[in-house]
Amino acid sequence: VMQQPGGRGGRGAGGRGRGRGGKLSGAPQQPGGFKYNNNVRNQPPQQMPPQQMQQMPPQQMQQMPPQAPEPLTAAALASASEQEQKNMIGERLYPLIHADQPELAGKITGMLLEMDNPELLHLLESPDALQAKIQEAIQVLQQHAQQS
Repeated sequence: VMQQPGGRGGRGAGGRGRGRGGKLSGAPQQPGGFKYNNNVRNQPPQQMPPQQMQQMPPQQMQQMPPQAPEPLTAAALASASEQEQKNMIGERLYPLIHADQPELAGKITGMLLEMDNPELLHLLESPDALQAKIQEAIQVLQQHAQQS
C-alpha cells in the first residue's frame, strides 16, 4: 500500500519513516539499507545458520584415507544398471589404489573406470593385475605431463 507524500513509513525521498541517523530502527543494518530477519528465506549468503555450517564436511575430511565398502556380490551387480555397476566397482577400486598412490588415486581410478566392467572386476580380484594397471596409468600421466 503506497501512502501519500508526507505520510509516515512510506518510501518517499528524504528518509521519511526512519529514526535518528537515517537508519531503520530495530534490526541490524546491512549494505543497501535493507534489514534481514532470521525467519526470512532470502538472507544474504554470509548469514548461514549454524546447523548448516555443522553439516558441511571440512576440507580435511576429504584428505583422510577412504574405507572400503562391503564386498561386491553377484546379486548386487546383476540388479544394477551398467553405470551403477561402474560406480560400485569404482567405490571398491579407489581404496585399493589410494593405498598405493594417495595423491593420484582419484585420477587413476577415473582412468581405470574407462575399461569394461568385467575387466574391472578382474582387477578387484587380482592385486597383481591391479598393480600393473596402476603402473601403466602412472606412465600415461607422466608422458602427458612431459608433453604439456
